[in-house]
Amino acid sequence: MNNMLEHSRLQAVGALGQQIWLDNLSRQLIASGQLAELIAHDGVQGVTSNPAIFYHAIQHDPAYQAALPLLRTAHASPEARFEALVIPDVQRACDLFAPLYADSDGRAGFVSFEVAPRLAHDAAGTVAEAQRLWALIARPNAMIKIPATPAGIAALEDVIYAGISVNMTLIFSASQVQAVRAAHRRGLARRLQDKLSVQRIASVASVFISRIDVAVDALLPAGDKLRGQAAMAAARIVYADSKNDNGFGVFAAFGATPQWLLWASTATKTAAERDVRYVEGLIGPDTINTVPDATLAAFRDHGVAALTLGTEVQAERAILAQLAHQGIDLETIGKQLLDAGLLQFEQAFSKLLALTE
Repeated sequence: MNNMLEHSRLQAVGALGQQIWLDNLSRQLIASGQLAELIAHDGVQGVTSNPAIFYHAIQHDPAYQAALPLLRTAHASPEARFEALVIPDVQRACDLFAPLYADSDGRAGFVSFEVAPRLAHDAAGTVAEAQRLWALIARPNAMIKIPATPAGIAALEDVIYAGISVNMTLIFSASQVQAVRAAHRRGLARRLQDKLSVQRIASVASVFISRIDVAVDALLPAGDKLRGQAAMAAARIVYADSKNDNGFGVFAAFGATPQWLLWASTATKTAAERDVRYVEGLIGPDTINTVPDATLAAFRDHGVAALTLGTEVQAERAILAQLAHQGIDLETIGKQLLDAGLLQFEQAFSKLLALTE
């Protein structure tokens, strides 16, 4: 396939108003020039990371392995060693995206780094950790990643008030989206009340997609026409509700950046599914889709860039009504998936720290 055609598939998504971010970060990705290539030729506009990503990178990247002996001597705790190992790469990634961040007036070019999972239920600890990591990374286009637990949502208000950009992650339900949106606005309102600038304080609400379908489909009989439809129907309703929400205007008047929806967990889970369905099905203005390497490569090869998000969602509401009629409550499933996601991150972080011991 012609190289320009390959690239145009991803670039075309950007032309429709959606940013594509890469759900991966490592020293090799940067040192090899691959990340710079993705930015220059594929139009990738940001990066997300998490403990599982760094665990895989440290385990397999010789550069990390070579650095570990010295770090074990220089830093007493496994967590300090981990940060000393990867924070420089977070900073390098931020620097690669710095021109995009500047050109977009602070609306693109972000690199996410997550607070420790042990703080998921500690609001005050999350605020303190977000401030520490923000100062440590010391890049305006860094984004501190916080899980959307009740404590994390409470922390969001204070972190936004502190002028720190935030990626709220592990969102599985409409109620989480609403609570995250409200906390974001409370933080901005406090800044305005104290006559502080609200410009260039970015935030995204990371809504997980494919895990919802896996959980819902397990409750439906084989061959049910609703299988594989719950997650995108719910996401499209959330998007429509956000576009119909006019409450951000007062903040926009002062130059504030709206909190964008970010679609996460967009790799398909079974071979029977089209491998780019969660990208193709959720393209719309003022959104982000963060994709792993394989999904990005698949979309570059055969993805179709077209607007698939809108404000007319009667069909999607009908899908959720049919699911509810069968006793499937997406709010309950969302709580279960949040608990499972937190456990998954805790386990990945524990394994990650074990590599530095």
